[in-house]
Amino acid sequence: MTQIRERTVLFADLRGSTGLFETLGNAEATSLVTQTVGLIAQAVDECRGRLVKTLGDGLMAVFESPNDGVLSAIRMHEMLERVVARGRQQGASPSLRALRMQVALARGEVVEMNGDCFGDAVNVAARLLNHAGDNETLITTEVLAGLPTAKKLRFRSLDLIAIRGRAEPVHVHVLDQAIQGDVAATQFGEVQHAVEPDGIRLVWLDLDRVFDIDNMPIILGRSVQATYCITDARVSRSHARIDWHAGSFSITDLSYNGTFVRFGSSGDVVSLKRGSCTLHGNGVIGLGSPPVDATSPIVSFEVLHFADTEPHSFGHTRSRG
Repeated sequence: MTQIRERTVLFADLRGSTGLFETLGNAEATSLVTQTVGLIAQAVDECRGRLVKTLGDGLMAVFESPNDGVLSAIRMHEMLERVVARGRQQGASPSLRALRMQVALARGEVVEMNGDCFGDAVNVAARLLNHAGDNETLITTEVLAGLPTAKKLRFRSLDLIAIRGRAEPVHVHVLDQAIQGDVAATQFGEVQHAVEPDGIRLVWLDLDRVFDIDNMPIILGRSVQATYCITDARVSRSHARIDWHAGSFSITDLSYNGTFVRFGSSGDVVSLKRGSCTLHGNGVIGLGSPPVDATSPIVSFEVLHFADTEPHSFGHTRSRG
């Protein structure tokens, strides 16, 4: 029987499971991934949702209310964190300790047929996963509108993001949390933000653009719908995302091959694998490979204070974006 109903659609996806197969072998890794997905699926039942299907290392579920869907997402993250924490205590393999999860939710009319679900909300939620970083939960404005006020305050707007296969961009919000393991702070000392920056300059070949905080977020990727399009086959369609929050810029890796940040001209390289770090000063961003090979896609960046600084010269003509 086919029914059309208003539903909140949730997709969750484990990241890092490939490393388990490499270190544990197919049989043991398959068992572990299946058990982990089964565990986080319990959060669907606990929050009055319906598990539509499991997807290898992920799942799809639907909920009548946005609040139930968001509660389920929060519960899933808590469950996975317990699995990872237990693995650390028991000396589990680094691959298990590196497991992360992305969650995305959208709301709209859903066609329910033969136990499966179809429709625009399903497509948006599925594709929104590509824009989620390490342990992030992304939701659309339609989901946010159905949340109680206290829970709405836990989300931060990422503004409009272009979703593959959709003509109109989608207003997206992220569940706010402290950036986990901010490598920039631990490796280079605490980043000071006494004077908030006004913008950020990005340069790749002849593509020289300046973005102010009203232009956030910036999606760096190969897709023509990306905010900053880098036409190199080594770059993912949505490779990384630059956000503005709490007085600073941060970059989040969205890719499978990683994003690499080097501060200054000779600093150490920070490797982001579905993780985030704060951007400060100037440096370079390697997309898919460390910024040591001059032929690889490397984006120069500079955090700008328009009032009292002059931008560095990267050897390219500057244009405002």
